[in-house]
This record gives sequence, C-alpha cells and structure tokens, in this order.
Amino acid sequence: MRKAVRVEKFRIWFAWVSGGMIMLIIANGTKDIEVLGVITEVLFFVGGILCSITAVRMTNALNRKAEAARKEVLGDL
Repeated sequence: MRKAVRVEKFRIWFAWVSGGMIMLIIANGTKDIEVLGVITEVLFFVGGILCSITAVRMTNALNRKAEAARKEVLGDL
C-alpha cells in the first residue's frame, strides 16, 4: 500500500509540475501580444492556484486513506 500511495503522490505532483511548465511556456509565447498576454497570465495564475489547492487536497486524501488502511491492518481501530 505504501508504494502505491507513493506512486500516486508522484503522479499528482509530476502532473502539477508538467502543467506548470506548459503554462509558463504558453505565457512566455503570448507575452508580446498585450491583451492576450495579460488575459493568459491572469487565467494561468488563477488556474495555478486552483491546481495547487487540488494537488494538496489529493495528497492529503491519499495520506488519510493510507493511514486508515494501516490502522485496519494493524488493528489500531
């Protein structure tokens, strides 16, 4: 179970980093077009915050699930 949780956490944070890099590349490509650049930056800023919150919540949920499974296996209910 521990390895599965570790892999899932890695997938969550790898997707977060990959998405951030893609957003940075797109924002860098649109920075010369004034209106589009500003709109892109604002949308990516808000989207980045929302994605960060989601990634943290998903990681916390995995931690709770792993802790519950550990307690069930060890009989610490």
